Amino acid sequence: MEDGTEHLTVGQLAARTGVPARTIRFWSDAGVLPPAGRSPAGHRRYAPSAVDTLDLVRTLRELGIGLTAVRRVLSGQAALAEVANRQVAVVDVELRILRLRRTVLRAVARRGPTEEEISLMHRLARLSAPERQQLIDTFVDRAFADVDDQDAEVVAGWMRELPPTLPDEPTPEQVDAWMELAELVADEEFQATVRRLVLAGGVDNRLDFGLHVRSAVLRYAGRAVDEGIAPQSSAGSVLLARIVPADLSDAEVTDLLAWLGTVTEPTVERYWQLLDLVAGRTPPPPAVPAFAWLADALRAHR
Repeated sequence: MEDGTEHLTVGQLAARTGVPARTIRFWSDAGVLPPAGRSPAGHRRYAPSAVDTLDLVRTLRELGIGLTAVRRVLSGQAALAEVANRQVAVVDVELRILRLRRTVLRAVARRGPTEEEISLMHRLARLSAPERQQLIDTFVDRAFADVDDQDAEVVAGWMRELPPTLPDEPTPEQVDAWMELAELVADEEFQATVRRLVLAGGVDNRLDFGLHVRSAVLRYAGRAVDEGIAPQSSAGSVLLARIVPADLSDAEVTDLLAWLGTVTEPTVERYWQLLDLVAGRTPPPPAVPAFAWLADALRAHR
């Protein structure tokens, strides 16, 4: 083609748009910005409309859209809205990753963990919802293996109740709770404790005796703990009578003490608290001290 004022050189196009000449050549070679022709010497020449096209290409690239998708848009093979929608999904994933990174970094700055803990925290925060659930399910499956009991099935279901996803912007407390929960279910001693409670037939204070005495225990034994009333004292005896009948038989006392042995394990209560924290709920006040007080009062007065 013959040179003319209506065509632009690479240098002129770069001057008008601010896009480096080497980038224009690269995009041109990629088929995104083909030249209108070439000079007798073989130099690229672009129509004036290339300025607007180049501005659009630069904008799309800055929005993270790949050159292949840009070329399809410019050639009419793909609608801009369709490409934009796909890019929104990509950006959503990137934002979630960045938010998690920010939260982990804040937790690192606050806790000052070891290198090993930093690696664990980052790995756990990046787990997908199915991967997090699988971590809990594996623990529960082992604890309840070969246990055929309706109450146990109910408790197993409760123990699996993770939120489907961590929030896009989890709080440092949620990240800490998730990290502690993951470490807890991986702890062999905790696994053995839960398995022992399952086989004992009472893994949680929300079944059996718990349905009948829990509120009274928290009210009276909880008050005793708060006020420093010794379970062996006469005042402790009075409060004990408010919780369990005075005519409870020896066999019933034995059964109640056996049950209390299954609900006074702090690590199990911590498990329930961590599930609440990961889900963004405020856990109820600790109940273990009140149940432990009741067990001591029973031994002292019955």
